[in-house]
Amino acid sequence: MKKFLQEFKEFAMRGNVMDMAVGVVIGGAFKAIVDSLVADIINPILGMFGNQDLTAYAIKIGEASINYGSFLTAIINFIIMAFIIFVLIKVMNRMRSLAPHKEEAPAAPTTKVCPYCKSEIAIDATRCPHCTSEQP
Repeated sequence: MKKFLQEFKEFAMRGNVMDMAVGVVIGGAFKAIVDSLVADIINPILGMFGNQDLTAYAIKIGEASINYGSFLTAIINFIIMAFIIFVLIKVMNRMRSLAPHKEEAPAAPTTKVCPYCKSEIAIDATRCPHCTSEQP
């Protein structure tokens, strides 16, 4: 059990998990902003055509009430959120493509080839371990 808790602690403290947690919290706050935009600005504008708020639209079937206005509001929320996320991802990808890419220098060689026996030897060797010849 102790090992399990230690593994969970390592998992939870990884950078990606913490970044995801921050993203979820910010996403929740952003959703509240979009909900307010739709409920307080877009729905009243759309409701001007029907003289009522969009969420008030419903169909009564017996005792059941099908609130298709609330469903339309949820669709509008989704479209706005998807569009904003799409734009943010496009901006981030463009910024990433504009950033200069640093190319890594090739690693310095650690071996060389003996000119006499053609064996691979350490770069700082003064004699070949295979043919014992002195290295230039």
